[in-house]
Amino acid sequence: MKSLKVYKNPLLLFASCLLLVSCGKTETKPEEEQKATTEEAAPTIASLTAEQIKTVDIQFGTIEQKQLTATLRANGALRVPNNNKANATSLYGGVIRTINVQLGDFVKKGQVIATIANPQFIQLQEEYLSTSSKIVFAEQELARQKELNAGNAGALKNYQNADAELKSIRTRRASLQQQIQLMGINPNSLNNSNLRSALSVTSPITGTISNVFSKIGSYVDVSSPVAEIVDNSQLHLDLNIFEKDLPMLKVGQIIHFRITNNSGQDYNAKVYSIGAAFENDSKSIPVHATVQGNKTGLIDGMNITAIVSLNNVTTDAVPTDAIVSADGKEYIFVVTDKKAEEEPQEEENKSEEPKSKEPTTNFEKIEVAIGVSNMGYTAITLVKEIPTNAKIVTKGAFFVNAKLTNKGEE
Repeated sequence: MKSLKVYKNPLLLFASCLLLVSCGKTETKPEEEQKATTEEAAPTIASLTAEQIKTVDIQFGTIEQKQLTATLRANGALRVPNNNKANATSLYGGVIRTINVQLGDFVKKGQVIATIANPQFIQLQEEYLSTSSKIVFAEQELARQKELNAGNAGALKNYQNADAELKSIRTRRASLQQQIQLMGINPNSLNNSNLRSALSVTSPITGTISNVFSKIGSYVDVSSPVAEIVDNSQLHLDLNIFEKDLPMLKVGQIIHFRITNNSGQDYNAKVYSIGAAFENDSKSIPVHATVQGNKTGLIDGMNITAIVSLNNVTTDAVPTDAIVSADGKEYIFVVTDKKAEEEPQEEENKSEEPKSKEPTTNFEKIEVAIGVSNMGYTAITLVKEIPTNAKIVTKGAFFVNAKLTNKGEE
């Protein structure tokens, strides 16, 4: 009996070991599953409503092609050529009666800027009409003297005097006619009932009123302009380039520039002329470029900061504000049709009918590698392909990322 008891104890010990091992395995399995479910991938899609987009002023654009490498920075100013500037003046002196424009008004060529009055205007018109009447009488006298001279009834001298008088009166009328036309009056429509005491000062070009020199009641003449008109459609960019940088420039190069006191808008210009002499004592050479594309907001005399492209190499670039940094990497946000992951509903709400949601715009977080930055743009290389001409967030990417981060924390 004693030997049997010893024999059964090892079997009991072995069975107990198996039971303990199996129990240990069943306890670790749920723990591993729980760890796998908690380590979910970070969210990459954020959703914002139209109201949220408007509130934080999110703006959109596309990936652009920019020449950000091999560039030269320069300062300059916007200029309008003198043949695109004009003064509205009167060829005759007079007192300003009315002024029809204000600073900033757009006027067309021939539009009335102001009116001036002078009694001398009436005298010129009166003399013109009187001269026209004298011509009729002089023509009749010349015909009469011609008949008398043909019949030997009159002296040749009288005929010659009549002829000379007619020519003199005709010359005077032609002179008065030109003067009246310069006054802006049609001589052919002039008669005793429509003599004009005031003349119109008109704009010689189409453009914008940049200055008004006169006021009502002031006296003006040909040396006193009434207003200045500038045609900003022909704006040029004048740059000051130092001697060491001159060999790197050539006609046809593209210039990207911004207004010095307003860096929110980019403009382009194309070099058309490079100076051949130094500008005063600054030891800089003037370089002239034609402003291309949209000229809205540009005015003669504005100071600018420019980037001159020294080669034709272009690269993908986005506004620097479109890039956000997170976890040691850089990202942009692309508008996408992909849906954000739905948050799990609580058990008590599962039976309820889903409520209608406000329409949202989805943004996908795309990783990029960044390069050189210039003029508010940064060169990028996409780590993941996106659709051609995809819409991206160019302003407010920080807020989209914050929304995405908050969602991940929740």
